[in-house]
Formats: sequence, C-alpha cells, structure tokens
Amino acid sequence: MKSTAEHSIPFDYSTAALSNDTLLTLYQRMLKPRMIEEKMLILLRQGKISKWFSGIGQEAISVGVASVLDKEEYILPMHRNLGVFTTREIPLNRLFSQWQGKANGFTKGRDRSFHFGTQEYKIVGMISHLGPQFGVADGISLANLLKKNNQICAVFTGEGGTSEGDIHEALNVASVWSLPVLFCIENNGYGLSTPTSEQYNCEHLADRGKGYGMESHIIEGNNVVEVYSQLKAITDDMRVNPRPVLVEFKTFRMRGHEEASGTKYVPQDLMDQWAAKDPVENFAAYLRQEGILTEAMEVEYKSAIVHEINDNLELAFAENPIESSESEELDDVYQNFVYQEVEKSETTQELRFVDAISEGLKQSMERHDNLVIMGQDVAEYGGVFKITEGFIEQFGKARVRNTPICESAIVSASMGLSISGYKSVMEMQFADFVTSGFNPIVNYLAKSHYRWGQAADVVVRMPCGAGVGAGPFHSQTNEAWFTHTPGLKVVYPAFPADAKGLLATAIEDPNPVLFFEHKALYRSIRQEVPVNYYTLPLGKAARLNSGTDISIITYGAGVHWALDEIKKRPEVSVDLIDLRTLQPLDVAAIYDSVKRTGKVLLLQEDSMFGGIASDIAALIAEHCFEHLDGPIMRVASLETPIPFAAALEKNYLPQQRLTAAIDKLLAY
Repeated sequence: MKSTAEHSIPFDYSTAALSNDTLLTLYQRMLKPRMIEEKMLILLRQGKISKWFSGIGQEAISVGVASVLDKEEYILPMHRNLGVFTTREIPLNRLFSQWQGKANGFTKGRDRSFHFGTQEYKIVGMISHLGPQFGVADGISLANLLKKNNQICAVFTGEGGTSEGDIHEALNVASVWSLPVLFCIENNGYGLSTPTSEQYNCEHLADRGKGYGMESHIIEGNNVVEVYSQLKAITDDMRVNPRPVLVEFKTFRMRGHEEASGTKYVPQDLMDQWAAKDPVENFAAYLRQEGILTEAMEVEYKSAIVHEINDNLELAFAENPIESSESEELDDVYQNFVYQEVEKSETTQELRFVDAISEGLKQSMERHDNLVIMGQDVAEYGGVFKITEGFIEQFGKARVRNTPICESAIVSASMGLSISGYKSVMEMQFADFVTSGFNPIVNYLAKSHYRWGQAADVVVRMPCGAGVGAGPFHSQTNEAWFTHTPGLKVVYPAFPADAKGLLATAIEDPNPVLFFEHKALYRSIRQEVPVNYYTLPLGKAARLNSGTDISIITYGAGVHWALDEIKKRPEVSVDLIDLRTLQPLDVAAIYDSVKRTGKVLLLQEDSMFGGIASDIAALIAEHCFEHLDGPIMRVASLETPIPFAAALEKNYLPQQRLTAAIDKLLAY
C-alpha cells in the first residue's frame, strides 16, 4: 500500500462519529476478503482453483452491510460479496472446500463458488438467474413480520440484475406489504461487458424507488464509513418502522465479470479513476494519517490473516475429493418425509370437488399455524373459484394474503417463507399462468434441497384443464413441465375425497408440490367425503375397476372419461388405474396392471408429444415387454393450443378418440 504522503485520499472519513475500535474493525473486515482474493487469483493462475468472481474494489459494501445486520438476520449475497461471508465469520476452510467442490463445503460438491446457503450463518446464496433473490428476501421479511421479531433482511443484486422482471415484482410486493427488506444494488458499471448506458435509461437506479413508493438512497460504495454509518441509521429505524429501503451503491468492478473475461472492454481512464478510489487502500491511508493504525498493527493484522488463509488452505487441500453414490445423490433431491397417516372418520358429507379442496385447505390452516395462503384475489373475494371464501374471517389477512399480479415474486416469496420456517400454499389463479412463475419453481424450489439441504415447503395450487370453454390461456393441463423436473412433486386427483386427503399430505410434505385441480371437475363431481382432517399417501395409485382384458391408466378428468367407457362396455373386463400422483409415480401399480391384462392404454388430457404417457409407455416397454399382448397405446389431445368454441374444444379433447383406441387394442 502507498504511504500517506503519496496518497491523496478522495473520501472524507471524518463525517461520522465512529470510535477507533469500530474503524479498526471495519478495516480488518475489509482487509480479510481482499487478501483472500489476492491469494485466490494466485491459485487460479496455478490451476489450483477453476474459476473466480472477484469483488476487489467492492469490499466496503459487503462489509458495511454485514456489519450493520445482526447475526440472526438473513443476508442474501451475490458473487462479489466475499466480505459478507467473512464478516459472518464462516470458517475459511469451509469456504475453501466449497470453492473446490469438497464435502466440507456447503453443497456437497453440487454447486460452486457462492451458490450456497447456510442456516447456521443465516446466509442464503444466489442462483445464476439473479432475480428471484429479491422475492426470496420478501418471503423472509414477511416471516419476520409474522413472527414480530423486529428483524430485517438484506439482499444484493448488481445493476444488471435490475432489468429482470423478478426484481420489479419483488420491489412492488415489498412496498405494497411494507416488508422490512434492505434492497442493495451494487452499481459497478458493467453487466459482464455491457455498460450501464446500455442497461437502463435513468440517471440513478435509486430513482426507481419513487415509482414503487419506496424510500431510496444513493451511497458512495467505496467509502466504508459512509456505507456503515448511513446503513446503521437506516437499518436501526427499519426495525422499529418496518418498510423496504432501496439503496444504490456507486462502485466499480476492477476485474472481469469472472477472471477469464478480462477487462479489455473498459476504458483505461475509467479503470484509473476507480483505482484511485480503492476502498481498502484509502481507508488504510486515512487510519494511518489519523494515527489510528500503526505500522506494527498493520503488520500484525496482515500476518494473522496470512496465517489464517494458509492454515485453512492446507486443511482444504488435504481434504479428499468428494465421493458419492447413486443412492446418496437421489436421496438428496427431496427432503426426507415420513408419511404419517391420519385416518378418515366414518362420518361423511357429500361435497363437490371444489368444496373438498376448500375444506381440506381450511383444516390444514387450522392444523398448521405457520401456514400462509397467497394468491391473486384469495382474501375478501375468496379466489376466482371461491375456494378461500370466508378464510380471512377465520385466519386473518396476515395469513390469507392477496398478492399483486406477479407470479414469479410470490413463488420466490414462498421460498423465503420456507427458509424462515413457514409453510405456504400459493394459488396460481389458472395453471396457465405458471409460465410467469416458471423460473423460481424449476430453478429455485426444485433444486434447493439438493444444492444445500434447504427444504422448499411450498404447495402451488394449479386450477387446470379444458372442457369449460376457456380457450388457449385458461385451459392447459401442463403437468409434464414439472414431472420432468427433479425435486418437484406433482399431484393430480380425480375425486373430492382424494383431493382433500392428498392436499393435506402435500401441505404436510416439506418438499415443493404442484397440486393440479381440474376446473371441469370442480362443480360436476360429487362424493361422500370424510368430515375430519385426514391424509392420503403420495405415490399411491388407486385401482378403481379390476379387470383382466385391458388396462386403462390415467388421471384427472381422464379417469371420468374412462369410467364412462366402462359403463358402455359391461362385457369388457377393464383394469382401471387412477394414478392420483404423477411424481412420485406408482410404477408398481402400473406394472401389476399390465401383467394382469397384457394390454395397456394410457390416457392423458395433455397433448401427446412429450406428455407423461410417453414416459409411462417407455417404462412399460422396458420392464413389462414380455407380458404385452398388443402395442402400448396412448390417447391424448390434439397437437394444437386449446380452442375456445365448444365444437373445436370437443374435437381437441381425446374422448371421441378413446372409444376407437379401446376397440383397436381389444382386437389384437
């Protein structure tokens, strides 16, 4: 570092009345990640680590934010926030093991660098899709409000991430719900190689806070005293007066997006300008100038950090490469869930499908006082299908929450609730709208437990299906999108009693569940349903008709189409399997049925290509080939979007093709 005489300090560090102890602590906290990074760059050049995302030049922000938060308050950092991890005092050998993909890290070698979380240190790591971070912070802060613990949450993104829709949704939700979130934007000039002039067209990103009705601030991100003192005042007040605050930190990225990218796209004069604002060197110069930091102290600090780095690197390098097995990998996709049967009562009442779901949801709310319902119009209005009608009178608006129209942010908020120990049921107003929340479902909820052992205790209700003249945007049955994604469970009942019991189990299960409810069944199917709270196991199909001539395997509305066919054919012995859940799939029931009859027809409402019937057909071909007496037949809807007009919709759906397919298969 330069001597004081050589160093012109660009910042006024004397504006805040901080004690010498605090100033020295902030310096040491910045020095540590800087020295770790310098060591990592050496190891990268030596080929001893594979990749590095540098935060050099941005240490004041990470250290400042982490220093004003209490240790029990969650922080959601990004790539360039090593100072968050070190300020939270995560043992360096564990960080080094994480970066080397070893077992002593936080992801069992399944994810890299800062893509990890740890409940022990109240850190929730990033995913590469960036945007959902803000929504997860919303959920954590909502949990803080529900717990009334006077805690806040801090979340980071770069200026590039602010262009993502998830960011806008989450800011809006936080403002509408007055959530105590500190939204931190590290504006470091470039999103990989794209300068800010090509990313947004406003002078300051903090100005966007006005549009959300949100308090916002601009802070010099390279001045650790300004970062710390301003944030200390802001966060202390947020705990007393809960609200979101948007902070834009002006800073610069002194190295490449990651080291392989380089910085050739950055003008040299800009690099020089920001090099002169180095947060560590300038603060050290100030402390020396004021006589707060002596040469002996500086040597002592650096020597201690060097020894800590080297000692912990030795531990990490000595650790054996990670080993695993197929069973270990598969077992970690889902959090272990031991199903506990709650038996049905003998007392029943006749309920429509829609009423059984409503009753099951209400009884789950009574059973789990940490269960929150979220969705568009679910509170006073009771949801578009009236499933939550009357719920706010019993459970209050804190637990039955109307949301803005922002599916992605609410899915992410559900993840945040789970991180904080809550269960949630999110209602997609229509299953079709899940595309607007697809990213956090398949990239966050589904992967969370496998990546770092964090459960996503979330149920997403999916009103789905055609047959009600709702057209292309309100009629899809899109379960195959999710059965394809490891980490998700998919439930699709056909009867009121099944719907109630399976919904209860889905809510009990700490894993993410997509719960499909066919709209055409809501008010057309009635059944005697036990009045008490009860559960049914996931992954257990139901044999609705026992037969030896032909197997029909289906689910949802297809069950009722098959039952209609059985009534028309009393002379045919049909083995009818209602799958009920598609993930986990009851393959034993499928194989048993095929072996009984030798002929199998797979029926789905979804379009043919890429549907779940295709995978079931492949499983049967692989495992039951010698038992087949005819081709595996699939019946599905047309390969078109779902039309509106009644005649067109009837032609789209598979019922009229089902009869011919059964006849053809029986003829073999």
